[in-house]
Parts: sequence; structure tokens; C-alpha cells
Amino acid sequence: MQSPEASHETALLAQFAGDLADVTDAMAMTYFRKPLDVETKDDLSPVTQADRAIETAMRDRITQRFPAHGVFGEEHENARLDAAHVWVLDPIDGTKSFVSGMPTFGTLIACLANGAPDIGIISIPPMAERWVGVRGQRSTLNGLPCRTSKRSRLAEATLYTTTPDTFDTAGRAAFESLSAQVGMRRFGGDCYAYGLLASGHVDLVLEMDLHPYDYMALVPVIEGAGGVITDWTGTALGLHSDGRVIAAANPALHAQALAAMS
Repeated sequence: MQSPEASHETALLAQFAGDLADVTDAMAMTYFRKPLDVETKDDLSPVTQADRAIETAMRDRITQRFPAHGVFGEEHENARLDAAHVWVLDPIDGTKSFVSGMPTFGTLIACLANGAPDIGIISIPPMAERWVGVRGQRSTLNGLPCRTSKRSRLAEATLYTTTPDTFDTAGRAAFESLSAQVGMRRFGGDCYAYGLLASGHVDLVLEMDLHPYDYMALVPVIEGAGGVITDWTGTALGLHSDGRVIAAANPALHAQALAAMS
């Protein structure tokens, strides 16, 4: 349990994170479905001027308010990762969706305290939907409590992955083994799928080849809604995880999914 001082600090950081998301949402919508300069990065993923401008604005606000805090972002150099508090930022999660006009992209904001994600935000500006997770508290969607589904059998579950193109041979085999046992599988969504999981509409999300800025913000949201999110071995996610992520609506479904993949 946090001390009163730590709880007060967490509340202040959560408020700041929400204010930061207000800024990024507005910026993202000024670029959405407008002509963009799309470049291909070394890892073959796309990046636009929107990604870079939004992350720059986020970093500037963090540095102005909390100069001792660290920042781990997708588009710019990391800074002060040994700090007690580190912000993990993805200015546009789902850039492929963003550049193709799909409204399921989002901004991910996490604040880590001593390496653990205390605060997470999934903000989907085209939908005006925002999930907020704060460690030890119930997660919310647009300010109202949200909860994962109670479906606990694979045969009843809806499984999402953004795209099977990210799976290597072993990953594809694990995905196919799991998806053969669920009630329905769907593709797409990016970070939006995790928000839908937190609200009880989706039961499982399985992905690989993710980076900390893709998943750290998801952890407080999913856990605070009653779900479980780990790597494929069932280990808690951190900055040095291997990028394989599974999220489930509840512990029973999580255990069954891991077993089905082995």
C-alpha cells in the first residue's frame, strides 16, 4: 500500500498524464486523414511528421514539469532511464492504421515508478475514448469504471491480434494453436484492442515483436480492469521484456491460453 505522500504524488502524475493526453489527442487529429510524409524506419515500420511532432511536444512538457524524470519514447533518443520515474511514450500507436485513415490508432502514455508501471493511458482520439489505469485503482473509460469480461473458457473467448505478419514461425504456430480453440478470432485494432479488452468486449489479445512503448501503458489499464497481461511465459512485463505479449480478461483465461500455446 502506498504512503499518503506516494498516493498524492501518483494522483498528481495521473492528472499530468491526462493533461498530456489532451494535448496529444488534439495534435493527432490535426494530422489525421491529411496528406502526410511517410518514411520507412530501419525496422521497416512507417513514421510520419505527426509521430515525431507529437512525441517532441510530450517530451517538452515532461521536461518542463519534471526535469529529473526519464523518458523512453519511440521516435527520439531515450533520456535518464535510471531515474525513479520514467515516462514511456508512443505518440501514435498504430501508425499503419493512422496513415491509412483507420480510426483505431491511439496514443500510449505510461509513467513507471522504480521500473513498475504505475500509470497508463490508452487514448483513441478519433473515437474520443480514453482508458486510464492507476496501480491499485479501478481502471476507467472516459471517467467511468470499466471491467474485463467474465468469460473464462477459450471456447467462448474472442481473440484479437493486430496482424499475424508480425509472428515468426514459432509465434505463428503458437497463435494458430490458440486461435483454433477460441470462439472467434479477429485482426486489427492496435492498442484499441486492449482498451476493448479492459471494457469486456474482447477476451484475449496476443502479439509479438512489441517494444516497451507499445505495452507498458497497457499494464495498469488491463490489471486495473481485472485482467492479466504478461509475456508468453507468464512473466510480468518490463522495459527488458522480449516483446511477446498476451493479455486476458481474467486469470483463468490467461492460464488456459498459455497452456494452449505450449
